Amino acid sequence: MGKKLRVAVISSHTPSLFWFRMDMMRDFIKQGYEVVAIGPDEENQWSEKFKDNNIEYKSIFVERNGVNPFKDIKTYKSIKSILKQIKPDKIFVYQAKTIIYGSIASKALGIKEVYPLIAGLGSVFRGEGLKNSVIKKIMIIEYKVACKNSKYVFFQNHDDINEFLKNKIIPKEKVKIINGSGVSLDKFKEAPLPNKPAFLYIGRLIKDKGLMEYLSACKIIKKKYPEVRCLLVGPFDSNPSAIKKEELKEYIDDNIVEYFGEQSDVRPFIEQCSTYVLPSYHEGTPKTVLESMAMGRAIITTDAPGCRETVNNEENGFLVPVKNVEKIVDKMELLINDRKLNEKMGKESLKIATAKYDVKLVNKSIMETMNLV
Repeated sequence: MGKKLRVAVISSHTPSLFWFRMDMMRDFIKQGYEVVAIGPDEENQWSEKFKDNNIEYKSIFVERNGVNPFKDIKTYKSIKSILKQIKPDKIFVYQAKTIIYGSIASKALGIKEVYPLIAGLGSVFRGEGLKNSVIKKIMIIEYKVACKNSKYVFFQNHDDINEFLKNKIIPKEKVKIINGSGVSLDKFKEAPLPNKPAFLYIGRLIKDKGLMEYLSACKIIKKKYPEVRCLLVGPFDSNPSAIKKEELKEYIDDNIVEYFGEQSDVRPFIEQCSTYVLPSYHEGTPKTVLESMAMGRAIITTDAPGCRETVNNEENGFLVPVKNVEKIVDKMELLINDRKLNEKMGKESLKIATAKYDVKLVNKSIMETMNLV
């Protein structure tokens, strides 16, 4: 019996490995592979949690935000050192910094099977201004170098594919599209709607997720419909567009939103809402939208990369323009006043989640591409 092949899964955000990629890693193990998860958080925080799932966890240094050559070199050396130690046969890697430096480190070590996932190009690729355009040019060069060593590159939406092809980062034959990170239909099951209308946002408390638009819309709705609930779940963040605690405090104090902090299990909160709202400026494919769809909820999200993939407008929810509070309010009002429509859209969401976003189908597609089945 030969030694088991080893797959490394690398991210610049350890919780996302645990919450978003666990189903995929378990499927790798079922196929007989050893799995090592690699992220920036301390090993003593996470090793036991991963070990309970038969996964080894290794910690690396990653500076997630900004362009700092010294910290980027440190990131590269840190990833290279771990890869040299664990000697993986295949690598699945996502998030900008880990894709770039993980792929370059793999090439230096002669690891040929590298599969990056572009899980949503950030604000750099779509922002304005001189600083932004300089960083974008640097990132295009870095992605070109990184993806040269990849066998295939996974994408979650067509907008991101078009960006990569337009900037000649990869040839078309390397492109593989997958339907987000999928949703576990065994875990996220249909639940009846609450008696009163209620809206929910789950996510990091950052402006790029459309949080300020959600809060502003809730303020208008609560004035007109005081009985309606507006729920908010998610952690504060170090991202440059993160909101401060005192900014949120006024909305909590004025009873506009009910804030529940970060939650490891979001299902009880999806159960309490009748409609899920994510006015994000850009996404890969938003996991929280998929989870809400699987539980039979209507969706209000933006006509933006990644978000628009999840909603057939006016069928399982509504697509609204980015940064448009008025349109969010319009659609919230429509669903407050038409419960039948809300129920109908929720049923349609569940149908789409089942046909397109079942995690088993998504993982099967990843494993076939990586030649793991």
